[in-house]
Amino acid sequence: MLMLGVAAYAVSHHLLIRNMSLNTTSTPGYTFAASGGAAGASDVADPISYLYPHHSTAVAKSLIQTAQALVNPRGKGIYATDETIDGIEARLVAAEGELKVYTDAQKQQRRRRWRECLYESLPTEYISGVILYHETLLDFQLGPVLSNRGIIPGIRADTDAHPLPISPSEPATQGLDDLLPRLQAAAAAGARFSKWRAPILCNSSSLPTQAGLEVQAENLARFAAISQQAGLVPIVEPDVDFAEDADLKKSIEVHVKIISMIYARCAAYGVLLEGSLIKPSFAQPGLKHPSRSTTSVEEIGLATATILARSVPVAVAGVVFLSGGLSDSDTVKYLNAVNVVANKAPANSPLSRLPHLTFSFGRGLQGDAMQKWVKGDETGAQSAFEARAKACWLAAKGEA
Repeated sequence: MLMLGVAAYAVSHHLLIRNMSLNTTSTPGYTFAASGGAAGASDVADPISYLYPHHSTAVAKSLIQTAQALVNPRGKGIYATDETIDGIEARLVAAEGELKVYTDAQKQQRRRRWRECLYESLPTEYISGVILYHETLLDFQLGPVLSNRGIIPGIRADTDAHPLPISPSEPATQGLDDLLPRLQAAAAAGARFSKWRAPILCNSSSLPTQAGLEVQAENLARFAAISQQAGLVPIVEPDVDFAEDADLKKSIEVHVKIISMIYARCAAYGVLLEGSLIKPSFAQPGLKHPSRSTTSVEEIGLATATILARSVPVAVAGVVFLSGGLSDSDTVKYLNAVNVVANKAPANSPLSRLPHLTFSFGRGLQGDAMQKWVKGDETGAQSAFEARAKACWLAAKGEA
């Protein structure tokens, strides 16, 4: 009964937001345009008339403006540079291909210069925003390097994960206790959006559990509400694992279920959906399932578009896919495939009404660039990044 009530609440909220979007013709329009020269959407009907009481008009307009600027014009996407310190160190070591000894001070300076190398040259025609780790934003203070070029800085909000007591193999993301002051500090340093990742384990049998889904949906919704309280656009990231033996149908089922649960909880916490984004994984068979090698890119594109049409409310400003553990070529193929589906959908199809479907890639953008940078070729690294960014930009329009 409880789950039926939650589902009904989610559906009613979805319809309410849809009606809000369709019944605002009497209110004056305004242009969503990012500060610093980034282009926004054209004039649209103003949804601000129907705010929750806890949202001020000024903050709501800022949230919507930023969310729109992150996915407009179509094709522009986000560069995710939110790896932990240990994570980025491991990637730099792997790119070097040999073990070199650095002092802590040298490691820190290397991390800073790696970020600066690309931040100073990011192609603004392809990249709308960058997700930063707290070291990069607060210690290195590199947010202005981006914002001065018209690129929107963001911040990673989640911290470590802990195992669920009832299901120890499943992680639950942490970071809510001190989230508001951390996000306020990030906003003071120039951040305008935030991101929270929630890994969802998936196999053909026992995973994910209902408890695992519920805790991740709850945490993502609380994060989204707190992020907006701090004046930052939240990006909720349900990352459904594909390392095990789930087939494509199970992947679709889990994606629809977790995304629907997230928005049910967002409704309960009064999240302004127009000022938010979602960063989902692509629907796909697990690496250990026999169909992995025979499932076509077109099937993955249709499956992914279908889950979005079934679970993402129409008020959400846009979809920015994660690359996860996919190869560079697969990230582009999958992103292109889902956009081709949206492009070809008949006017009466729900697939034709999807928001902009773009990217929020880390490894899917910087792999080639990092290989050149560790060899001292900064110009080559910048050129390699631009080539990858252009490929993703084309794929986000279905033109790759």
